[in-house]
Amino acid sequence: MSYRENPRPGGRSARVQAAVHQSVRDMLATMDRADVTIPLIAQRANVTPSTIYRRWGDLQELLADVAASRLQPESEPARIGSARRDLEVWVEQYADEMASGVGRQMLRDVLSAADGANAERCSGYTQHQLAALIARAQKSGEPFPTQAELMDHVISPIIYRILFDQAPGADYVRELIAKVMPQS
Repeated sequence: MSYRENPRPGGRSARVQAAVHQSVRDMLATMDRADVTIPLIAQRANVTPSTIYRRWGDLQELLADVAASRLQPESEPARIGSARRDLEVWVEQYADEMASGVGRQMLRDVLSAADGANAERCSGYTQHQLAALIARAQKSGEPFPTQAELMDHVISPIIYRILFDQAPGADYVRELIAKVMPQS
């Protein structure tokens, strides 16, 4: 059984999800990851283990769901100046956050789940952020790469490097952007 988002906002299901997610975040912050178990999470969240198994299936699916929720951006990309500069700042911040120890572990959690739904959610978050940058560029008449170009030639190489412990620096990020958005 795989996790399905609750179609109803609020209610008991939302409270259970919030309590379980908070318990996982608290435990990962204070315990060795190998010691985190569903019974301990359930006890801390004040739910039964069967509630967690029924909703998420196993620990890895739960960890992937928590990671995907944490990877959701809190706001639209910042307006800094030109469309290119906005993109550079956003991608540099994205790379820094994903390359952090916490970011890397969340990526691994999301990608290791048997159900690809959380990976799709995270990809959707990134695509939404890029779409906002693209819309701004179109509105101002500035040339800008397509979402596919950005995903294939900027985001993908960054994620690959992060997953294989080669943190991309700001210079590398700017080189990637220059390939899809040459200076005029």
